[in-house]
Amino acid sequence: MDHTAVGHGAAEAEVEVLTARDVPLGGPRAMTVRRTLPQQARTLIGAWCFADHYGPDRVADSGGMDVAPHPHTGLQTVSWLFSGEIEHRDSLGTHAFVRPGELNLMTGGHGISHTEVSTPATTVLHGVQLWVALPGEHRHAPSEFQHHAPAPLHVGGAELRVFLGTLAGDTSPVRTFTPLLGSEVLIDAGATVALEVDPTFEHGLLVDTGDVRFDGTALLPAELGYAGPGRTTLTLTNGSDHPARTVLLGGPPFEEEVVMWWNFIGRSHQDIVEAREAWERASDRFGTVDGYPGARLPAPALPNAVISPRKNPSRH
Repeated sequence: MDHTAVGHGAAEAEVEVLTARDVPLGGPRAMTVRRTLPQQARTLIGAWCFADHYGPDRVADSGGMDVAPHPHTGLQTVSWLFSGEIEHRDSLGTHAFVRPGELNLMTGGHGISHTEVSTPATTVLHGVQLWVALPGEHRHAPSEFQHHAPAPLHVGGAELRVFLGTLAGDTSPVRTFTPLLGSEVLIDAGATVALEVDPTFEHGLLVDTGDVRFDGTALLPAELGYAGPGRTTLTLTNGSDHPARTVLLGGPPFEEEVVMWWNFIGRSHQDIVEAREAWERASDRFGTVDGYPGARLPAPALPNAVISPRKNPSRH
């Protein structure tokens, strides 16, 4: 069950610690992922609305990733790997691969469908899958696929790979619909790094490995630390004797309420009903994915209640 705590020690205020829950991805034989967004304590960090963290999983034991054709609306998917390789196919006709240190971003505004399958060459699968909510004026944006391989940037005792937005003077060319920050941050053993950031942004730090402190608050692996707007600097410390790997996310607070259900993001219950119905009747809205040797995923049944908008706690 999700819960929020403030730090693991005394008087470590200001940074919320969001714990993950285990979720099966893609069906009954699916691999298990650790999900930190959304949850009851927090729905969004900037426009980041979904964060799954998985691995390192030995594919021979877990079966790897095999997600059949499925739809999306109102969002962008952000795929980032630490190890392994995933084959991506979508209804635009894109056939691409997700590899470590390379960003794949897919925009599914009005509607798109895709598949994600770990490749036969993959022995260990490890990475994150993230979603970005599209603002209302762009939530029916045309579908698009973008790829970017950021060069590593060394800052103090850390190595950065800035895949979205700007950090430490490096700017990603990838297009987004709201200001965003996304970067892998590798911190040397025993090192502390101070990163200048936009004070209008709120930030989240997802820990993959290491004994990490985020602005003084201890984070365990798979936890996500949340820091509200107003900071001009974020301080990351690795107290372990081996490198720590983290993913830093950020953006200005996303003020719109969103309705999230299954793979759809809308603004009302009716948006979700219409998207589900279009997927179930194989509407042109989502197109078709070629090259996947199996049936597409059916949509789950809708709940017997109106799906309510999600929103963050009020800021003080």
